[in-house]
Amino acid sequence: MEVIFLGTGTSQGVPMIGCDCAVCSSTDPRDSRTRASVHVVMDGLHIQVDAAPELRLQCRREGIKRTDLVILTHGHADHIVGMDDLRRFCDLLGGNALPVYSTEEGLSRVLAIYPYAILERPLVPGYAAFKLQEMPAVLEFPQGTITSTLLPHGGINTLGLVFAERSSGRKFAYYNDCKRVPREAVALAKDADVVVLDGLRPQPHPSHMSIDEAIAAAKEIGVTPSYLSHLTHLTGHAALEATLPAGIRLAYDGLRLDLTKSGVKVVR
Repeated sequence: MEVIFLGTGTSQGVPMIGCDCAVCSSTDPRDSRTRASVHVVMDGLHIQVDAAPELRLQCRREGIKRTDLVILTHGHADHIVGMDDLRRFCDLLGGNALPVYSTEEGLSRVLAIYPYAILERPLVPGYAAFKLQEMPAVLEFPQGTITSTLLPHGGINTLGLVFAERSSGRKFAYYNDCKRVPREAVALAKDADVVVLDGLRPQPHPSHMSIDEAIAAAKEIGVTPSYLSHLTHLTGHAALEATLPAGIRLAYDGLRLDLTKSGVKVVR
């Protein structure tokens, strides 16, 4: 299984508009964060999780040339407004609609923003087409399974996802955009090989976990390595990572993980 972190930032991105703070002015490439999304490859099956505003740039930067299905964790703007750029993947799939899975809330947002794309095939060649489906508890594929669980995020629930690749037996848990990790989600992630958690900023937030809350959740789940994502400009990568407990790290745009039978390897 390959996991590619396309983006690890918040809705404002880093550097932020009109900000000259130390992080927004940093020359460390890990402090430059596009909006959060990941691309997971299980034995050749390409799964795009969320469609950030920078999706086209993210895919160009990371060399993403295929997407077989899309999962939207929820319908907030920083996770869906890049969906029109998925049109290229419809072309590469022979002009067929992309399956798009989400919550009822997420699908309703897609319907409202992209009514022209809810089709079996693109309206004309080169357009996007989406086949909307509510995310089930488990998606089964020959390459493995994707299990979903609900995570509280302010007034809505987002999707927490656990990917299990059949050939390697490896598992990857992605719990982004959440205020806490419920008991069921903790249990689901305990046998994962890598866990990603929402760790917005040092200060508390009403709908995201703070750095301390994310660390506590990582310790409760007990998986090494655990990565914190969805980071603001209040977090400088090098300075904060130096203070984190063993086994907990910060994700960054372009981070690539290779999960094989022999273990977890950081490719870049």
